[in-house]
Amino acid sequence: MLRLTWVQPEDLLGHELRQARLDGREPSAIEARWRAAGGPDAPARAGASAHGVSRYLRLLAEDLLDELADLPSGLSHDEPTDLARIKSLCTDWPSAPSQGGTPPARAGDPTPTSAPATPAPAPAALEAAWLGRAIGCLLGKPVEKLPLDAIRALAQATGNWPLTTYFTARGVPEDLLAAHPWNRRSAATSLAENIDGMPEDDDLDYPLLNLLLLRRHGKAFTTTDVARLWLDELPPGRTFTAERVAYRNLLTGIEPPHTARHRNPFREWIGASIRADVHGWTNPGDPAAAAEQAHRDAVLTHTANGVYAAMFTAAVIATAATGSHDVHACLRTGRRVIPPRSRLAGAIDHAVRLAGSHEDFDDVVDELHARYTPAHHWVHAIPNTALLTAALTHADGDFTGSIRRAVSGGLDTDSNGATAGSVAGLLAGDPAALPDHWRAPLKNRLATTVADFDGTGFDTLAHLTHLEATRP
Repeated sequence: MLRLTWVQPEDLLGHELRQARLDGREPSAIEARWRAAGGPDAPARAGASAHGVSRYLRLLAEDLLDELADLPSGLSHDEPTDLARIKSLCTDWPSAPSQGGTPPARAGDPTPTSAPATPAPAPAALEAAWLGRAIGCLLGKPVEKLPLDAIRALAQATGNWPLTTYFTARGVPEDLLAAHPWNRRSAATSLAENIDGMPEDDDLDYPLLNLLLLRRHGKAFTTTDVARLWLDELPPGRTFTAERVAYRNLLTGIEPPHTARHRNPFREWIGASIRADVHGWTNPGDPAAAAEQAHRDAVLTHTANGVYAAMFTAAVIATAATGSHDVHACLRTGRRVIPPRSRLAGAIDHAVRLAGSHEDFDDVVDELHARYTPAHHWVHAIPNTALLTAALTHADGDFTGSIRRAVSGGLDTDSNGATAGSVAGLLAGDPAALPDHWRAPLKNRLATTVADFDGTGFDTLAHLTHLEATRP
């Protein structure tokens, strides 16, 4: 029996019950009706439950999803999705730089350069960012979906802890592999002994799509432009979580931004954040423009904290793209585009404090997991953004330190590794600054299902990105 992941109503219902509690709604009465009817829990880590349900339960799940959507939220004032309302709450929203200049300095930030304009990052810096994204993703791919203790055990079994290179199956005891098998989709292409170029992954597909988006529509693209591009260029089977639900909604005639809300319990998960890099790369020194660009992209699939995570990522990268700020200033600037009383803002602030108060990053990870994993799915934007922020803060801009912390912290390992690698690679400024043992296995080649990019080199992607960053 085909169990299509991330769209079965009976699977979505359990996720929506959890999401309702997170975003300030009270679903107890609806949950009681679902339990009384024999409705199952949401799958813990996979996208679909192993067995189907009766037609009655499926129809009931659809009705209850709609009832849950109508419940009022006590957090809606502090966590809007509308851009104008977001900006009204962000009293420290970054100003647009005059003549493309760097964002205004704040207390504790480095003194900005005296040049009146911020040029686009050099192609070499953009190549390092693309490479960094790929390397971090590749490092995290084999252990995606594995629990934290399994990731630690697999790495320790080969003497690769703290992580200094890609995961390997060589030397891992058979009983450990049997208890914690590698990610089924990824092991054949992402273990050290199997890497032959960058394999296909949605964490690279979406930046490629957004590069294509800018080439076709420029920075003034609309959310509808994003939707049309997806329908033209993105195979539906390569979408997951919120993106798959939104894609399905498009095919049933639902228009953006309603695509993000209709029966979409994944709307605060990490998907929009992994699409944000290009928005930052192409708006150097203008974190506000990067965040607004990311917002137009994100609202196709996400709301509230799912959107804020994308805006945060874009603003961090836009600041890093100036070449004149350290990672801490970049993170502070990203924090300025998030509503200050939102759950994501609190998680970022908490992560920065933890990273600054613990020498051992494993202690930081343990505290983050203790606080967030009981209530949140492992793909939710809040714990993942907190982990990403802590990793970047604790590593102090170092490339290897950033990606190994992001991946070793568990949760969405390939996505967090990818974004950490993008930021740290951009800050490094040149591919030669990234250790060769990370770069060499990629062979300046990535695989993808997007348009004509399959087999493209990272140097070519950097050149194309530079053209968009400098387009008037």
